[in-house]
Amino acid sequence: MLLVMDVGNTNITLGVFDGESLEATFRMTTKIPRTSDEYGIIVRDLLQHNQICADDISAVVISSVVPNVMHSLTSAIIKYFHLTPLIVAPGIRTGIRIATENPRQVGADRIVDAVGAYELYGGPVIVIDYGTATTYDLVDASGAFVAGVTAPGIRTSAKAMWEEAAKLPEIEICKPKSILAQETISSMQAGLVYGQIGQSEYIIRHMKKESGFEQLKVVATGGLGKLIASETKYIDIYDPNLTLQGMRLIFEKQK
Repeated sequence: MLLVMDVGNTNITLGVFDGESLEATFRMTTKIPRTSDEYGIIVRDLLQHNQICADDISAVVISSVVPNVMHSLTSAIIKYFHLTPLIVAPGIRTGIRIATENPRQVGADRIVDAVGAYELYGGPVIVIDYGTATTYDLVDASGAFVAGVTAPGIRTSAKAMWEEAAKLPEIEICKPKSILAQETISSMQAGLVYGQIGQSEYIIRHMKKESGFEQLKVVATGGLGKLIASETKYIDIYDPNLTLQGMRLIFEKQK
């Protein structure tokens, strides 16, 4: 079995594949400092809770945008699984050519998403990841990563409001009954959700226009991606496991 680990700024998302079948997914918080022993024990316990024997894990892939957790996390895999993980980084075979000004500046998460979207759904494609940041990446028909847009994520925008504005409360992020809000909480929800929808539609339109790829697919992923994708015709596919699938595909390409 293959264990994939997507280390994001907010959460570490883990998935276990048996061949092409995704058998289980689970998460842990990124921002809590942990030792290699803590990582190792937590991951083994999560596997056991999902009825997966840790000894059945034969390979591990890690994609990370948080460098300061990598030493402990990598050491945990070596110590508790007796495996050397494959790290998604410049130099490994991905099947995607990075055609930007500085390829090394493209984050591992964006590469993994691009691989997943291109291999599973074809190109040209825009892949949107609704995470701590909302990223919009364009992959052409040949599999070249040609451009990307980075915007604040919906949770990041929400946190900025309630931390910087003294009278604005912390709220649940969901679509309100109406955009014509009449009190504070629903007015914040309307601004966040409809603002993100409007941002997405505007950016998608202009990426299509400037690239000349009017017929391209748009694939979304990320925790709040489902909320946005369900409210706009501009997103064709929502795939919650796109990043995990991308790591599996990259692992297969190393063989």
